[in-house]
Amino acid sequence: MYQSFYGFKEMPFNITPDPKFLYLSPTHQQALQHLKFGVQEKKGFIVLVGEVGCGKTTLCRRFLSELDPGRYDTALILNPRVTETQMLKLILTDLGETKLARSQVDLVAQMNRVLLERIEQGRDIVLIIDEAQNLKVEVLEQIRLLSNLETDKQKLLQIVLMGQPELKEVLGREELRQLRQRILVHYELHARSQPDVIHYIQHRLTLAGSMGAPTFTKWALRAIHRGSRGIPRIVNNLCDKALLAAFIRESDEVNYWDVRRALKDVASLTD
Repeated sequence: MYQSFYGFKEMPFNITPDPKFLYLSPTHQQALQHLKFGVQEKKGFIVLVGEVGCGKTTLCRRFLSELDPGRYDTALILNPRVTETQMLKLILTDLGETKLARSQVDLVAQMNRVLLERIEQGRDIVLIIDEAQNLKVEVLEQIRLLSNLETDKQKLLQIVLMGQPELKEVLGREELRQLRQRILVHYELHARSQPDVIHYIQHRLTLAGSMGAPTFTKWALRAIHRGSRGIPRIVNNLCDKALLAAFIRESDEVNYWDVRRALKDVASLTD
């Protein structure tokens, strides 16, 4: 409703993970560098942890976009609530394989063959699993076994596990100690500071086509940071609702009371 009123080319605060709108705060820049380092140096297992809505998926898409398609083949698993056999099939399918073996043993053999062929062609293979805290212990153990596939010189598969803080608890289980020992790169995303939130909001407004309006008052920005706890997804939700409130007033300024109204709307949805 407010897009044309404020002259936006597109909506500035959609909650879908669009890499175009990624604002690399210091913690996000460090996370991206950890991902790149882990893959380029063939560290095997890489873990990225962050709270719900902190930007893991958007960061992942940015990371994938920066991988050289002439060198890397990637598999991205977004729904890890699967069995060991289903996981193997998902990985092979995402790598472009169409004829899949049926049994788990044959699938592992096929995986080994496919990875060796890609390596011989000068390719590197990266597996990324989002929402990894939902993986069953048996599936995590199967993934660990995949990490055993190697030549005399290198691992055949680089594995990135991304998940919510609960992933740390999952990986801390005694039965997963062998997997835990193989994690050589680990990074945890933290909530954004107030200056980061302010820059984040301005960044998205500018990319959406803002020519100086609307503006957020100092007290509105403080309320957004406090109410969102620095989590980008909540920032987007609050900004979207606050902009709607300002639009209804036909104002070019988003004030504290617009944010208060947005906070009440968000709270009513979670009651």
